Amino acid sequence: MFTGIIEDLGEVKSLRRLRGDIEIEIFSPKLTPLLKGGDSVSVNGVCLTIIALGKSSFKAYISPETAKKTTFGECRKGDRVNLELPLTFSKFLGGHIVTGHVDGVGTIITKRKTGKSFEVKFKVSKEISRYLIPKGSVAVDGVSLTVVDVTNGTFTVSLIPHTLNSTTLGFKGAGAKVNIEADFIGKYVEKFMAQSKNSQNSLAKFIEGG
Repeated sequence: MFTGIIEDLGEVKSLRRLRGDIEIEIFSPKLTPLLKGGDSVSVNGVCLTIIALGKSSFKAYISPETAKKTTFGECRKGDRVNLELPLTFSKFLGGHIVTGHVDGVGTIITKRKTGKSFEVKFKVSKEISRYLIPKGSVAVDGVSLTVVDVTNGTFTVSLIPHTLNSTTLGFKGAGAKVNIEADFIGKYVEKFMAQSKNSQNSLAKFIEGG
């Protein structure tokens, strides 16, 4: 579990692609000393497991499914990435609960300056937008953001100067791809509602049959 509050901007040091699998090495002198083999870390919103550690970098494995469903499929050496360590009981929950299980890839449509902040509009699939609500939460490349507006297939957020300066969203512009994770609470609510509706329908049929 993560909070969506980015702790460091890392850099892709190397990539090895083997039949769809990817071994990625991330340069992060700030966070590497805090990690050990087997730990989880959020890289651009994707929960990855540490398989090896260096003095200032760590390696992780990306499965074909993860590469297909996230921006890692197009990742290149030198790319900057948002990094966050897992949530602990002593950590401030400054954002929202982020699982690191990305729902899909979105695209920045527009990025417009409004005062010192930027209003950014993203295009996503209808399967993702159905779980977004105004004033609700969404993780974009692992960054916890508040949704300003939602349409059928797009949503808008406002990026404050701190977010612009400390995450990859500060230098990504129109056309850039991003990893999207919708708030998982909405998914559970939808499932419970569907189960409740099915139960009510089954009960009604039973009563009618009786």
